[in-house]
Amino acid sequence: MFTGLIQDLGRVERVIPGGMTDLWIHTALGASAFELGESIAVNGACLTVVECAGDSFRVQAAPETLRRTTLGTVQPGDAVNLERALALGDRLGGHLVSGHVDAVSEVLETYPEGGSWVMGFRLPEALAPYFIEKGSVAIDGISLTVNTLEADRFRVQLIPETQERTTLKSRGVGAKVNLEADQIGKYVARLFALQRGQGAPGGGGLTAAAIAAAGFGTP
Repeated sequence: MFTGLIQDLGRVERVIPGGMTDLWIHTALGASAFELGESIAVNGACLTVVECAGDSFRVQAAPETLRRTTLGTVQPGDAVNLERALALGDRLGGHLVSGHVDAVSEVLETYPEGGSWVMGFRLPEALAPYFIEKGSVAIDGISLTVNTLEADRFRVQLIPETQERTTLKSRGVGAKVNLEADQIGKYVARLFALQRGQGAPGGGGLTAAAIAAAGFGTP
């Protein structure tokens, strides 16, 4: 589990294709202290540390990860957003991010507004039920607020701190990014979908049966 608060801009050193694609990444987070097997989010995708050497670490991306994220296109020299997994007792400054990318989106527009940088993104139809204005979204692992929402797109604003400490401002129109919808929104949408499928009387609020069917509580 992650928060969407980027801790370091890592640099891809090597990409080694094969059955599993290996990525060597240089970081200022103290890779020599990483635990083998620990999770780390790379551009929002949760990967496992399998080797450490000096200030660099190696992770492996499975074919499914490459299909579902932008990691299949990274090259040596690319900057990547890094966040180590959340420890119990840490401050939750962003929002709950699983590191399981839902879809690859693309940048539709960018423009300055005051000192901020506005970015518009394509909203995949399958993810639309999980988005609300002023809700949360993770873009390339960065916790952001949905400022405006339309049927097929949404916009966010990057404050100067986010512009400087992440890769996002460098993404131009047409660039691909990893999207993860708000986890709480997914559960709420799932509960309401179950309710509608059961034909709850009056179509009103959640029922005990719908909650139990979703795996919460006891029947």
